Amino acid sequence: MRAKRVDANHAEVVTYLRSVGWSVCSTASIGNGFPDLIVGRKGFACVVEVKDGSKPPSARKLTPDEARFRELWGGPYVLATSPEDAAEQLLAQWRVWK
Repeated sequence: MRAKRVDANHAEVVTYLRSVGWSVCSTASIGNGFPDLIVGRKGFACVVEVKDGSKPPSARKLTPDEARFRELWGGPYVLATSPEDAAEQLLAQWRVWK
């Protein structure tokens, strides 16, 4: 099993999401394509893959394992490049779910 690297903005995304009312569990150490975070609010859960938005697009691509997970995952999935991006996408997913 191969653990994945944590993007530079990972902690910032976690801190920000918690500050705006999301519960956050970091799952980055799981690796093998599993997303970085499981995020929840009031019965809703979503997985979040964090990519560093300061890097060029080629460096933000999903790995083959990440892409496979995203393709097979049957629930809400967010690919976020910043704390604000993550919060915005999560709110959109949550509103659809409600």
